[in-house]
Amino acid sequence: MSDSLPFLHCSADVGDARIHWVECGTGPVVLMVHGFPESWYSWRHQLPALAAAGYRAVAMDVRGYGRSSKPRAVEDYRMVRVVADVVGLIRALGSDDVTLVGHDWGAPIAWTTALLRPDLLRGVAGLSVPYAPPARSGRPLERMRAMAGDNEFYVEYFQTPGRAESEIEADVRRWLLGFYWCASGDVRNGPNISIVPRGRKLGDQFVFPDAMPAWLSEADLDVYTREFEYSGFFGPLCRYRNVDRDYDDLAGFAGQPITIPALFIGGDRDGPTIWGQPAIERFPETLPKLTRAVILPGCGHWTQQERATETNTLLLEFLAGLHPAHP
Repeated sequence: MSDSLPFLHCSADVGDARIHWVECGTGPVVLMVHGFPESWYSWRHQLPALAAAGYRAVAMDVRGYGRSSKPRAVEDYRMVRVVADVVGLIRALGSDDVTLVGHDWGAPIAWTTALLRPDLLRGVAGLSVPYAPPARSGRPLERMRAMAGDNEFYVEYFQTPGRAESEIEADVRRWLLGFYWCASGDVRNGPNISIVPRGRKLGDQFVFPDAMPAWLSEADLDVYTREFEYSGFFGPLCRYRNVDRDYDDLAGFAGQPITIPALFIGGDRDGPTIWGQPAIERFPETLPKLTRAVILPGCGHWTQQERATETNTLLLEFLAGLHPAHP
């Protein structure tokens, strides 16, 4: 349970949002950004490991989640607003030695922060979603609709406010369990939950485990369920509802590389890593200071939870290279 862990809960106003984070340890800052549908708690295995190694480990709740602000306008969840939250939090932490780590949607948030504000960061790491520079052409929703054919890509399914919320919030705990399980590396030849048949719900395709997997206990699922029963899903889903706005907002950075040291960790059973293979092949151009790109065998989408030990080892190796004089 998160309440039994020696974590400090903090909040601060950063621009137009109030951001909640959890931290432990002292030293250079490692700021971790979660994805969908998760929270700061997704980094529960990394927080103590990084703190024990001499780092100030910080895990934030992205706007719309947990105890962070929950704006009611869809456009308030565009990427540039979320990046502004990260920048504001870095300033609130009062450190000039920050490494940013993101998973799932947190990876594009981390990559984009490194693209727009490399001056604030010592390094950046992305889990699951590889870095792809802002596109020069082809609006995201148009490309996703073409990819799904007669069906709906899940990002398209999430577009209409209220539609996915009503499905999920009918039974938050069961929906989360199905989503987590079906996207994990434990399910081989399972349903393709990235594609939703027209007229159906995403959760209609879910299968469920006979017993909880080693990486997700009943108590862990309880924590996530409480977080989302409190916060709801409008904010989290609005990140998907801004992909075309992001395309417009970031057009001036189309094709640009990230110029600070970088790390990528993916799983060979993770959809975004598999779809992102063309982006991974371009890393020599797009991440010229990449230290490693590691694909974990048998790992699904929930990288730092499914493979906590390997993720911690890779992060600490990356951090050691960034801080050669750090004890």
